[in-house]
Amino acid sequence: MRLSSLSANGAGALFGLAAYATFSTHDLVVKMLGATYSPFQIVFLSALLSFPLITLLMIRDTEPGTLRPVHPWWMAVRSLSGTGTAICVFYAFSVLPLAQVYAFIFAMPLLITLMAIPMLGEVVRLRRGLAVAVGLIGVMIVLRPGASPLTPGHIAALAAAVLGALNSVIVRKIGNDERSVVMVLYPMLCNLAVTAIALPFVYVPVAADDLLPFAVVATLVLIAMMLLVAAYRRGDAIVVAPTQYSQMIWATIFGIALFGEYPEWQTWLGTGVIVLSGLYILKRETIPDVSRNAPVSRTRTRPGHTAATRVGQMLRRKKPEDD
Repeated sequence: MRLSSLSANGAGALFGLAAYATFSTHDLVVKMLGATYSPFQIVFLSALLSFPLITLLMIRDTEPGTLRPVHPWWMAVRSLSGTGTAICVFYAFSVLPLAQVYAFIFAMPLLITLMAIPMLGEVVRLRRGLAVAVGLIGVMIVLRPGASPLTPGHIAALAAAVLGALNSVIVRKIGNDERSVVMVLYPMLCNLAVTAIALPFVYVPVAADDLLPFAVVATLVLIAMMLLVAAYRRGDAIVVAPTQYSQMIWATIFGIALFGEYPEWQTWLGTGVIVLSGLYILKRETIPDVSRNAPVSRTRTRPGHTAATRVGQMLRRKKPEDD
């Protein structure tokens, strides 16, 4: 079937599936590199290698203005939270099964909904509130407190979800006021600066054979983001956003084939609860008069990528209300 013969939402879903398959491949390479290199070093080199490609994208920005942010303090928090997200999720990938890490990443819509209350003035009524509560129970099912030890990897994955949600809500808050190039530039510079400070303490000489995987990490992020932009330009958020959950399929395939990781039934059960809660929240946001800000459905990215691009910024010319 030709892409042109598909409905807009059908094409959007296919691009979304391709985007998250690419993200999953990126995560697989990060996990392999994490066996040798610190997450600080992986983030630093990935951001450094992404810099030329991102710069070319930023040159196309024709919005008038300077490179000074309109909201400097919020921009600082966004940049630091983005860097923290990348470091935490890269560490989690290196020490936990991919499926477990994805379970925590999938909890982001729950956290975004909660953070939108104080930061965006969002009103969360009973149904969405219950969905958040049920989703958090799903997180506890994956964690199994008391039944299995809470490792630094679990803490890092939770921190990545929290920081990623904070980053997304800040983008919703200030995205319409800031130039796209500013929204990209400062987080990218923060990635480089923070990890460069830590680099002397964790640096491992990079083998020649590993230069290609580092370049692949940087390139796959950009490919995935372009595919995600294409998905949201064609399909509705309610159709495209759930394609993220296809990463559990890739996590299972990669985990079994390459690492002998078989997801436990608690991981599947907890993930299922989290996914259903997230889907319900997303559906509720599409109903008129339920959500003023639609913080989840307008969060068009995925945490943990070092390029710091945002799908919303790339879509701004077409949909000014998005961020």
